[in-house]
Amino acid sequence: MASVRDLKKDINFVLGDIIEAVYVWEIENTSKDTKQSEAIIDEAIETFDELIAKVNKKDIENKKAYFKAINAELEERGKALIEKINNLG
Repeated sequence: MASVRDLKKDINFVLGDIIEAVYVWEIENTSKDTKQSEAIIDEAIETFDELIAKVNKKDIENKKAYFKAINAELEERGKALIEKINNLG
């Protein structure tokens, strides 16, 4: 298991890249409505806040399993956000 600091960096990088991808889509599609893309950004920020709060939680019994579950959740939610970006009209 990587360190907590590395997990926080992963969360930041993954969700930051997703937000950047949405901005790139918006720049390339200036004539299209941005309500859906803005919703993806909001969801990415909300995901970031939730995952960081989980990482910062104290009094965890099995830290290795707990942080592994957070990493899996990051991967799952990140893939879902990327799928939403790919489906933007």
